[in-house]
Amino acid sequence: MLSENAKKEISKEISKFPEKKAALLPALHIAQKEQGWISKETMEEIASIIEIKPIEVMEVVSFYTMFNMNPVGRYHLQVCTNLSCSLLNSRHMVKHLQDKLGIKTGETTKDNKFTLSTVECLGSCGTAPMMQVNDEFHENLTKQKIDAILESLK
Repeated sequence: MLSENAKKEISKEISKFPEKKAALLPALHIAQKEQGWISKETMEEIASIIEIKPIEVMEVVSFYTMFNMNPVGRYHLQVCTNLSCSLLNSRHMVKHLQDKLGIKTGETTKDNKFTLSTVECLGSCGTAPMMQVNDEFHENLTKQKIDAILESLK
């Protein structure tokens, strides 16, 4: 369930648009910021607030990789594996992260600190390979940079 504060923020976003449905993306960002992910129940609640069908919310949540449909760790590591990043060894960066964290892509460490995901594109082709950690971008990755990033998050 969304907090009263989140509901107020969503109402404020709704007031910015001529149609309630236009506030769907901001509402999802608010919900995810509060809860860390977007559950089926949260999707239904947002649908009710915005007065659309729950399936319409699900379509948006499942389309965008920026929305988490399952709980994630404190740090969500998302490595781009699209063409530019792949050509510059992003798959090796993923393997390095798997080895360092002891998890596979799509998994979360036992301490719930790290979740590792691959994503199609993070829009940083000129500085590939890159990884997003929560809302922070890390570009021109090397194994050494990844080690330093992980060390700074401990």
